[in-house]
Amino acid sequence: MIVEKQFLNRLKDFGLNSYEAKLWTALLSRGVASAGELSDISNVPRSRTYDVLESLERKGFIIMKLGKPIKYIAVTPAEVIERVKKNVQQEAAQQEEQLSQLQESDVLRDLITLHKQGLDVVDPADLTGVVKGRQNIISHLQSLIKNAEKSISIMTTSNGLNNKLALTSALSKAKDRGVSVRILAPSSKNPDAAKVLAAACSLRNTKQPVSRFCIVDGKNVTLMALDDAHPNYDFGIWVSTESFAKGFQNVFETAWDAAA
Repeated sequence: MIVEKQFLNRLKDFGLNSYEAKLWTALLSRGVASAGELSDISNVPRSRTYDVLESLERKGFIIMKLGKPIKYIAVTPAEVIERVKKNVQQEAAQQEEQLSQLQESDVLRDLITLHKQGLDVVDPADLTGVVKGRQNIISHLQSLIKNAEKSISIMTTSNGLNNKLALTSALSKAKDRGVSVRILAPSSKNPDAAKVLAAACSLRNTKQPVSRFCIVDGKNVTLMALDDAHPNYDFGIWVSTESFAKGFQNVFETAWDAAA
């Protein structure tokens, strides 16, 4: 049986390795078959066939048929997807429970204490870094916004407004905590995104070309280097020093007043 390599690679989404994918597709093509037959048509070595079939049986992809010689029955792909989905949900629920327990444990408190002690001896100049990938940038900003105490100032482009939609919930919660949340952007060019964000912050429109940066509590500055880049290639530069942030805050305040 000839199955395209690209097709077999896609079966990794089912949680299958190469041998498992080959044997399962071979069994699907036959419906019922013995281990020897499956080895022959899938090109999986006979020495590995039985343990791989046992693995597929545990995962719920196949059923061992009663009788001799031992044969195997393929579970329908639709049923397999439901089983895989259920297993993923169960594993996710277990991991979530473990993480919830960790949040209340002494281990987390000890880790936080260790981190704070480490920061006390770190040169502020060392608190800089590059955040690669749009999703990582969003997660980074969400973390900063979650811990904001006084102010959040964001300058962005019309394209950047779309990316900031992912921050709407975090910005809204910060606003409810009494944090000053402001966004400056050419919002007239992206009214739909601006309308959503306006509910979570004070938003002003500017016609001037703008940069993309976020300042939190006058200390943490994250600069987005590119505009409208592919999500995988977008990156930001994070700097955590008050002196550096002050310069960007002055730029923001000047532009904010001009947009009034």
